[in-house]
Amino acid sequence: MDHPMKKLVEQLLESYAHCGGIKHLNGTNLPSKMVVAALTQDLLRIIFPGFIAESQVSGDDLPRETELQLRELEKKLEREIAKSIEMQPIPGRSAADLTFEFLHKLPEVRRLIQTDVEAAFQGDPAAANREEVVLAYPGIEAVAVFRLAHVLYEMNVAFLPRMMTEWAHGRTGIDLHPGARIGSHFFIDHGTGVVIGGTSIIGNRVRLYQGVGLVARSLAKQVERDEQGHAIGGKRHPTVGDDVTIYANATIVGGDTAIGDRSIIGGNVWLNRSIPPDSVAFFETHQLSIHPRKRDGGDWII
Repeated sequence: MDHPMKKLVEQLLESYAHCGGIKHLNGTNLPSKMVVAALTQDLLRIIFPGFIAESQVSGDDLPRETELQLRELEKKLEREIAKSIEMQPIPGRSAADLTFEFLHKLPEVRRLIQTDVEAAFQGDPAAANREEVVLAYPGIEAVAVFRLAHVLYEMNVAFLPRMMTEWAHGRTGIDLHPGARIGSHFFIDHGTGVVIGGTSIIGNRVRLYQGVGLVARSLAKQVERDEQGHAIGGKRHPTVGDDVTIYANATIVGGDTAIGDRSIIGGNVWLNRSIPPDSVAFFETHQLSIHPRKRDGGDWII
């Protein structure tokens, strides 16, 4: 009688031989999930100096510490990008020059993230100070990682952007696809359960609450597919204008759905059609109602 462990090994080997798609053997080296998670944390240390490290860094030491962090990060990131482009090459680009380009965009990424922190602090009366926003608000962490990953996504680097945002998703419960386009001063309040699809476009000064979804319509209808049967192309997710507020558990559906500037979407609304600027959408006696917003002096009211 075979030893039980030997029998199990044989069963697994048989499974490896017949169940395709969930094994990667004798091929190129894939990016490491653990390394990418560590890289993401290293990037957050550079974005938020003095917030992530266990010990405080003085202003006098900051130039030296920043250079050391960047040099170490450069080596690790270049290795993971090299794995990525070995799987999905980018014509005319090397891992070294992609890494160089990405790192030199960090100052601009910090500028955008600063607007997000400011939007959270100004938009939440419960925020004691900006330090609390950076340290304790999951939306800030998720958006910061998104903005970093979006740069790599725009550079056509495969795997890493999605791995980074999924790392943040696991930590915060906020699912931001790195392909989305999001303007400045973006605030996700509370955040748990927010989903933003990869072709979403979001303007400036937009505020979302927990459970909001910017999602695609069902792919049950006929769509263009690649050779493997995967849906491709087209804008599948909504567009949200400037100065829009979307309350908890609202779901906005479809690539041709646009929310006009300065509009408000009420909680639990399911919306699959566009609404004009300065509108309010909410459920009234179990039916969706859309009304224009009104001014009371200098303030908008419902």
